[in-house]
Amino acid sequence: MWGRPGYLFAMSFHDDSDAMEAASLSARAMSARPAPYLDGLNPAQRLAVETLDGPVLMLAGAGTGKTRALTARIAHLMSQGRARPNEILAVTFTNKAAREMRERVGKMMGQVAEGMPWLGTFHSVCVKLLRRHAELVGRQIMVNGDARDLHLRSNFTILDTDDQNRLLKQLIIAAEMDEKKWPPRMLGGIIDNWKNRAWTPDKVPAHEAQAFDGRGVDLYRQYQDRLLTLNAVDFGDLLLHVIHIFQTHDDVLEKYRTWFRYILVDEYQDTNVAQYLWLRLLAGGHRNICCVGDDDQSIYGWRGAEVGNILRFEKDFEGAEVIRLEQNYRSTPHILSAASGVIAGNKGRLGKTLWTEAEEGEKVRLIGHWDGDEEARWIGEEAEAMQGGTRGMAPYSLDDMAILVRAAHQMRAFEDRFLTIGLPYRVIGGPRFYERLEIRDAMAYFRVVVSPDDDLAFERIVNTPKRGLGDKAQQTIQVMARSNGVSLLEGARLCVQSKTIGGKGGKALGELVNGFARWRAELLDGRDHIRLAEEILDESGYTGFWQNEKTPEAPGRLENLKELVKALEGFENLQGFLEHVSLIMDNNSDAEEEPKITLMTLHAAKGLEFPAVFLPGWEDGLFPSQRSMDESGVKGLEEERRLAYVGITRAEQVCTISFAANRRVYGQWQSALPSRFVDELPEAHVEVLTPPGLYGGGFGATGMAAAQQSAMGGGVTSNLQEKAAKADVYNSPGWRRLQSNAARPIRQPSEAKNLTIDASAVSAFGTGDRVFHTKFGYGEVQAIEGDKLEVAFDKAGTKKVVGRFLMPADQAGDVPF
Repeated sequence: MWGRPGYLFAMSFHDDSDAMEAASLSARAMSARPAPYLDGLNPAQRLAVETLDGPVLMLAGAGTGKTRALTARIAHLMSQGRARPNEILAVTFTNKAAREMRERVGKMMGQVAEGMPWLGTFHSVCVKLLRRHAELVGRQIMVNGDARDLHLRSNFTILDTDDQNRLLKQLIIAAEMDEKKWPPRMLGGIIDNWKNRAWTPDKVPAHEAQAFDGRGVDLYRQYQDRLLTLNAVDFGDLLLHVIHIFQTHDDVLEKYRTWFRYILVDEYQDTNVAQYLWLRLLAGGHRNICCVGDDDQSIYGWRGAEVGNILRFEKDFEGAEVIRLEQNYRSTPHILSAASGVIAGNKGRLGKTLWTEAEEGEKVRLIGHWDGDEEARWIGEEAEAMQGGTRGMAPYSLDDMAILVRAAHQMRAFEDRFLTIGLPYRVIGGPRFYERLEIRDAMAYFRVVVSPDDDLAFERIVNTPKRGLGDKAQQTIQVMARSNGVSLLEGARLCVQSKTIGGKGGKALGELVNGFARWRAELLDGRDHIRLAEEILDESGYTGFWQNEKTPEAPGRLENLKELVKALEGFENLQGFLEHVSLIMDNNSDAEEEPKITLMTLHAAKGLEFPAVFLPGWEDGLFPSQRSMDESGVKGLEEERRLAYVGITRAEQVCTISFAANRRVYGQWQSALPSRFVDELPEAHVEVLTPPGLYGGGFGATGMAAAQQSAMGGGVTSNLQEKAAKADVYNSPGWRRLQSNAARPIRQPSEAKNLTIDASAVSAFGTGDRVFHTKFGYGEVQAIEGDKLEVAFDKAGTKKVVGRFLMPADQAGDVPF
């Protein structure tokens, strides 16, 4: 009976007595069955499964089998006759997690899981509740001057983001506000944030009411009224309305408190205020609530998650049982110890100690690089080497490897490198760098400047950002171009000249056409292509468009545009860069069966695991993120540290952490200090791989750290940083001879506080000099920038290398190559 689809909806709260008796008999029969789902559980997991009454917090560390324990608990509730399947409320954050839980329970209990209609995401469960009680949502609103009582109906529509933005745009225009200055997406984000905190328009605090030029609350109220008129809700309303129903209708709340005899919550550390209140209301009677989570993996504060929800669980539910799952089934002892050393720096945590019965395995590997490009090159080569087995390790498939970055823009250097050397890769959680919307738009601008006849590129950006050129105006441009046998750009110029297109759209089109003429002239005059690219993006309004777009994605898109401009540094001109991108993208293989290394952000990696993990970019400002620390202070730093913990614990067998001594920012070399999280790695569990002399006699990690500490009257804070700058893992005779011959003084920064490498530093070499590099062989110096040289190697092609790695060709002597 329980497995029959739609069974629950056929019952009222006053169920037929025969049905109740049948269910009770079935439950008692099940309780007599053996419990194979308990087999293999460790003592802590079994305690969490069998502690059924009262509030329970299953504090489950990374890789400790919390999903298995959670599903076994559901099976145990039913097997012991404590609750029928439709009396268990189990909520997750994703549909994938809900499906996995349902499948696991189904395997444990047969087909019983089909009769669990209340196993799903917060939103899916609330949709069912709201459709049952939609008429309890309503208020009196004014329609054309008349007061009308409106109520939500059970057949309400759930608006998607596009519909929501269109409705908000109508309200902004009606309020006579500038939609460019105050975009709908920005207002939508503010309202969504208020709904995540369970604030209705009349409950928004005074300090928040100044949002959106002081008109946010009024627009929020109008938006809610308009939704009611349309018989519609957005995603935030699904919880907000149900919370309101529970708070204002005690009889409804009491029915569900009685109905849901047991409540289970997955990933409790990721709940926001609205989800927290909803759960508190439902569990307020019997208090049979089991929350599963890990405070050390709360990394979604930027989207409303409150780590405080799990930290105060024992206060919220007096007498709660806290059961720690600490036996890890994923990672080696070295990896767990490194992660524990980092997360110990957080004060706001409940605390637990992960342990494993696995063999010690490889220590966490730490390596510093000269710059980001060198970091990408090394990781690419290391990934290739690991496929065949390296340094005593067993071979790893590319499918076993992942590169987890703090920010999406870091992927560009890796993608460029992998595409160039033909290393297959996949990007999880988004398109590849050169396939991202903002990158395609920017490159379309570059393409039109380089080739004014590129109609496809012009068509893409003629109204991006919006210039008031709708479909009709664009068709007019196409007709003009075809009738005169010219390109779309020239057709647009003719439309402007003949005033065929007028008004604001015609004016904006004229500015665009004049811009392309100016940028094209500068290109032909030999203008620096990097500065020209920045000028194109700025003067076209494209950069400003994303600066004004107040959405969570906008900052990342701006970072990607900066990374695109940075990518131009390796090319002589725009045309060469565009050709390079076209060729490498065309040569990329998309064969699904081919093993590929995975590229993704740390946030997207939560819940996943890989045998070998690379964690690049561990530099202060990048990771931990300066923006996060600026906006949230200590709270932001602690969330960044939790993100580091998540990153390390994704690794099963090999974890490699890297940082770069220098980053190129808008054409300027800037030194970067290793992340403060590097200081927190326990030395006993870390192996340093940095090649000798990497930092060129004082620049880079330890040199700059020492300079800063000296200025403050202190010493270098981390032995690991010192080792990372001095380690000699390539201890061959050739390396030793190279270091001996290449030793020469290098200019130091004039002041300790100066963190920018002096680009005018005098190199020991000159343009045209023949040089030798132990890896790349003989070559000729083509260009010099400080102590970084561009060398055309006889066999390895043109590369940028640090002067300290080079020696005059006639001094190479017997250095092996």
